[in-house]
Amino acid sequence: MNFFSKLFSTKGNSEPVDLSLLKTDIHSHLIPGIDDGSQSLDDSIAMLYKFKELGYKKVITTPHIMSDQYRNTPEIIYAGLEVVRAELKRINLDIEIEAAAEYFFDETLFEKIKKKELMTFNGNHVLVEFSFFSMPQGEENLFFELLTNGYQPVLAHFERYSFLHGSIEKAIEWRNKGIYIQMNLNSLSGHYGPEVKRQAEKLIQAGAIDLVGTDCHRIEHLLLLEKQLSSSNFKKLFELNFKNNQL
Repeated sequence: MNFFSKLFSTKGNSEPVDLSLLKTDIHSHLIPGIDDGSQSLDDSIAMLYKFKELGYKKVITTPHIMSDQYRNTPEIIYAGLEVVRAELKRINLDIEIEAAAEYFFDETLFEKIKKKELMTFNGNHVLVEFSFFSMPQGEENLFFELLTNGYQPVLAHFERYSFLHGSIEKAIEWRNKGIYIQMNLNSLSGHYGPEVKRQAEKLIQAGAIDLVGTDCHRIEHLLLLEKQLSSSNFKKLFELNFKNNQL
């Protein structure tokens, strides 16, 4: 039996999918005050309470690193992580949190690769994002450099890149080269617009998804997700196998 077939109940189509079998979320912004995600420790803890309520065992939070906007460093991110962990321990909230980063593809990224200073999860996985509006120059070189330097590239929210809308050929091509494709769960809700939703549906139909994530910036994202778990799109999505539960 397909592992994720266990997500479904025999009670009928209204039964929500069970997120606990994912175990791990790999894309969120929960370190307070360092990017466009959580703005306070209270915000972070509220979101982690909701993650636990939804069934997650672990959250790998991934603050933005962008040279022109969010100039975060591993030191900044790890310091924020320890603040969150200390509060989880104080209130006895049993959910694991780790930190990596969401790297924007800009001119500084190749130097970080060369210096082996990228923040990773699962040993060598690196979350990378593009501009939403235009294909970056040198993306094939970027993936090559990551792979040859021992990193596992994970392309964040493929379905949100407007310059690729209408086709998922690049997702298939990149997966064939060893790149993992990550999809945002709330893309299926229409939260990012109808074109993003259609692109997400294409990815599901092709089975071209390796990892899913909440991309949670605020608790409203988790509340929206919770409302969507009985939808037909979510049930189709969770017929696929993901790598989340291996992390």
